[in-house]
Amino acid sequence: MEKIQNKVFVTADEGAKFVASEIKSLILEKGKKNIPTVLGLATGASPIALYKELVRLHEEEQLSFSNVITFNLDEYFPMSPDAIQSYHRFMNEHLFSKVDIKPENINIPSGMIDMKDIPNFCLEYEQKIDDLGGIDIQVLGIGRTGHIGFN
Repeated sequence: MEKIQNKVFVTADEGAKFVASEIKSLILEKGKKNIPTVLGLATGASPIALYKELVRLHEEEQLSFSNVITFNLDEYFPMSPDAIQSYHRFMNEHLFSKVDIKPENINIPSGMIDMKDIPNFCLEYEQKIDDLGGIDIQVLGIGRTGHIGFN
């Protein structure tokens, strides 16, 4: 059985800085080999401090996201990408519009596809992840009700 290492931090900002540092190290390490870093991302209150720190690393330490590919966990359905509650909007507001990630490297499930196309869309989304060798680091949040990434 896999044992996942846990770290406990006094503040959310300390945790965010640690995780951002881990992500930075991975981006730099894989970048030297010209291999993309694949991040699984989440929305909600929990990762906002992490996204702020990643933006700071980009702005102040020139950390490039040009070789990063992201996959978000989910999106509301039905939901327009520019709707106030959309995870597309959330990610653009908190991270994507502030770093140099290539738009074609951003993957967020569509909230606008036809209901009958959802199963095939999901299979293709998972296949994209598999084709890249999986997720290198998955960011999850702990909701106010104690759920982790909607379980």
